[in-house]
Amino acid sequence: MTLTAEIALFLAAAVALVPLFRLSGLGAVLGYMSAGVLIGPWGLGFVTEVDSILHFAELGVVLLLFIIGLELQPSRLWVLRRSVFGLGGAQVLLTGGLLAGAALLFGLKAEAALVAGFGLALSSTAFVLQMLAEKKELTARYGRDSFAILLFQDLAVIPFLAVLPLLGVAAVKSAEPGWLGALRVTGIVVGVIVAGRLLLRPVLRLVARSGNPEVFTAATLLVALGTAILMEHAGLSMSLGAFLAGVLLADSEYRHELEANIEPFKGLLLGLFFIAVGMSTNLGLLSTQFFVIAGLIAGLVAVKFAVLYLIGRVSKAGDYHARRLGVALAQGGEFAFVLFNLAVQQKVMDQPLADLLVIVVTLSMVATPFIVYIHEHWLAPRLDRKPRREFDVIAPEHATPVIIAGFGRFGQIVGRVLRLKKIGFTALEASADQVDFVRRFGNKVFYGDASRLDLLRAARADEARVFVLAIDDVEASLKTAEMVREHFPNLKVYARARNRFHAYRLMDLGVTALQRETFLDSLELAGQVLTGLGLSDARRDRTLALFRANDEALLQRQHAVSHDEQQMIQATKDAMRELESLFESDSKAVDKEDEA
Repeated sequence: MTLTAEIALFLAAAVALVPLFRLSGLGAVLGYMSAGVLIGPWGLGFVTEVDSILHFAELGVVLLLFIIGLELQPSRLWVLRRSVFGLGGAQVLLTGGLLAGAALLFGLKAEAALVAGFGLALSSTAFVLQMLAEKKELTARYGRDSFAILLFQDLAVIPFLAVLPLLGVAAVKSAEPGWLGALRVTGIVVGVIVAGRLLLRPVLRLVARSGNPEVFTAATLLVALGTAILMEHAGLSMSLGAFLAGVLLADSEYRHELEANIEPFKGLLLGLFFIAVGMSTNLGLLSTQFFVIAGLIAGLVAVKFAVLYLIGRVSKAGDYHARRLGVALAQGGEFAFVLFNLAVQQKVMDQPLADLLVIVVTLSMVATPFIVYIHEHWLAPRLDRKPRREFDVIAPEHATPVIIAGFGRFGQIVGRVLRLKKIGFTALEASADQVDFVRRFGNKVFYGDASRLDLLRAARADEARVFVLAIDDVEASLKTAEMVREHFPNLKVYARARNRFHAYRLMDLGVTALQRETFLDSLELAGQVLTGLGLSDARRDRTLALFRANDEALLQRQHAVSHDEQQMIQATKDAMRELESLFESDSKAVDKEDEA
């Protein structure tokens, strides 16, 4: 097969499988690896020469390490120092030590046991961060701790890559004393750092002045790959060289441009690397060593989960957060493939052992989404079960003119304004945690579900004048609106709409006084932008008023045809044409006023 045909085959396999895996929640990494399995020797057999492809695809890892180095700003590390070096350091040392000890007990040589243990201690940065981002959990306690541990693991790869060549057979047989080899490595690293400080920035500055973006991209690749090749010729790993180059440029004025230039190449080559790993995965081991592989996967997940849970609890995380941390990071990671491949090249580990560990890491990654699902839908509901808290007895001292349903950020602002004007209100909130939080600040709010008729009657809704619907959950909001419109038709309902479609459904229920969540904020910011561009206050206000009136009219028009997507699209186009015509007429009128 020609090179062009192979490239087309790789792209076709990736395009076919990666989106499917991402949509199913398994992640892009497993998609690329499955594409490799499909077209490789253990699949359809389209590609058999895997080693040469794997060697070329390692450039993706090289560029990934370059970007990690670029992002390694001392100020950022200092802010995260406790979680990164505390949690991350403890996880890598404890997990790596336990797994390396277990490998020694199974009869591995010390060098191979060390590489196996610490290689398996790493988790998948690409896989976990994508999974947390898709579930919107990066800002949760376990999400932040996971990020810190993954960051330390990425940093820990660097010394592993530096030490591995020194553990190899070639290094052992060398006549060069150990202290002299260490001195040589130190000298090379120091030389690269000094040369980088003196030469890299002036060269990049000169290239940037040329004003040619293609040349700057070429210079970026040259810096990353050139340093990597230099370190490889010195007996160290290419990835270490790329990482050093990135660190040297981390605080330069070109950091963001360098990262943007490298990103497309890194993404493609890293995808190719995972395809090559998939092609080289020895699936034949599943038939000959199935129970060994299953036992190793279970042992790996159990050890990593136990260590991570312990670390989480010691760091004063709650039981759920500690469990979630363990579940998220219990798999092996992509850098294990790099370490095991390098270990084979340096004769620290034999190929059969590396093949076994690669399939263990791969299948542990496949298992992660299912482990998370089992934890969230089966274990957590049983372990975290709490006695159901009864709703408050809602008995306001006297009837209030306003009832606020939902006392989150939106409802609280309405309540604060009413309080300043000394207008009484009764607030209902269905989240017990939110009620407890708000009460700590002196707010009077009842714990109760505003969609329940008995609680609305207890809140004396029949004596109120205004009902503010500020519930976060769309379905709960609609259910409450329907209840209020049916049983308290005299109440004037002012509703918060999360988006246009929520607004349409509220309008279907007869709620017309509604405010879309980000609409006014966006208009306010647009007004500030217009002012910053030099428009007078009068022209700015006129522009925003025209836009708002047009958008409100469009909302009404789209609501009438919300069942028909084509008619909605046509209504939007018509509204845009009308708005352009209005702006043009207004501009001409203002110009005439200025001339007069």
